[in-house]
This record gives sequence, structure tokens and C-alpha cells, in this order.
Amino acid sequence: MMTPAQADEFYARLAADRPNPKSDLEYVNPYTLLVAVVLSAQATDIGVNKATRPLFAEVRDPASMVALGVEKLEQAIRTIGLYKTKARNVIALSHILLAQHAGQVPEDRAALEALPGVGRKTANVVLNVAFGHPTIAVDTHCFRVGNRTGLAPGKNVQAVEEGLLKITPARWGRDAHHYLILHGRYVCKARKPDCTVCCVNDLCQFQGKSI
Repeated sequence: MMTPAQADEFYARLAADRPNPKSDLEYVNPYTLLVAVVLSAQATDIGVNKATRPLFAEVRDPASMVALGVEKLEQAIRTIGLYKTKARNVIALSHILLAQHAGQVPEDRAALEALPGVGRKTANVVLNVAFGHPTIAVDTHCFRVGNRTGLAPGKNVQAVEEGLLKITPARWGRDAHHYLILHGRYVCKARKPDCTVCCVNDLCQFQGKSI
């Protein structure tokens, strides 16, 4: 595991490499962000964006989504994996937002995780991206980077998240989630990491890295 000083330098270099990190998912407000993240489970951001561009041009709030209905939503997102289950979850969570939260996405972890199709990772993304909380949503990229580099190794997602929250300096907390995801997606890739162009190569503890 890295030392706090190494972790700070690690993030400083990622920040220099990608000074304006942001989610690859396209959205127009907290509600469409929530829907996009729910749809992105076991799917690519590119695939989700292709389906949601025309959808979000017309549907941008829970009331409009409920009015659209399950069948039309299924047709709109049919190119996304598990689209039938996801459509039911989106309609159900939209009903709950209208009934319990005045149609607004709650800025509260427990309330978010109580919504259909929303787990800890999704709640972390919404809290971070929509509301600026220093949460770290550990997806496959974060999990890989945390373990491979030695930044925050752990046997499961929860362990890596706890390790990242502990080792990440406060000044990087707001954007740490995006730094790690983007680095994992475009540089520290699963099958063949681009170690020769990696900005944190010398800090990385991966024994199989190329120099």
C-alpha cells in the first residue's frame, strides 16, 4: 500500500494529466444522472449515452418518466443489457421520488439506496457528481487501479472503497472518483495496461508493469 505522501503525489499527477475530470455518462440534471447510472450497470457508458440522448431530450424528470411508462421506456433503452429490469426500476424509483421526495433526487445515501436499482456504487456516483460529496464509487476500473498500483489494495469492493477513502488526501476527495475511473479506463486497462505512457509509473507497485 502507498504512503500518504505517495498517494498525494499519485493524485497530483493524475490531476495534471486530466485537469478537468468528469463522468463519461451524459446527463442534464441530478434526475437524469441517476437514471443514467442505474442504466449503466453491466453496460458501457457509450451504449447508455446512445440510448439516453433521445430519451433525455424529452424526459428529464420523474413525472415525465412515469407518463412515458414501462413499455415505451423499454423500447427507448432496448439496446442496453437487462433493459426490461432496468426499465421497471426506473419507473418504480420515479414513482418514489414523486411520492416521497417532491420529485427531487435526495441528497442522502440511505434515501438513494432505498430506491429500486440503486446500490452503494450508484449512490456514491450521484452524491459525488450531482452534489459534490467526496465519495468514491468503486467500479471495475477503481477496483483494478486500487489493487494493481498498490494505492488501496483490497479483496472486495467495500475494502477498496474504505482503503481509498482512508488514503486519499482531502484536497483530492471531490475528483478522486473520476481520476481513478478515467485512468483505469484509458491507461491502466485490464488486459494490457499502457505502462510506458502512465504518469504514475514510478509510484505504481504493479510487479508486471513495463517501464
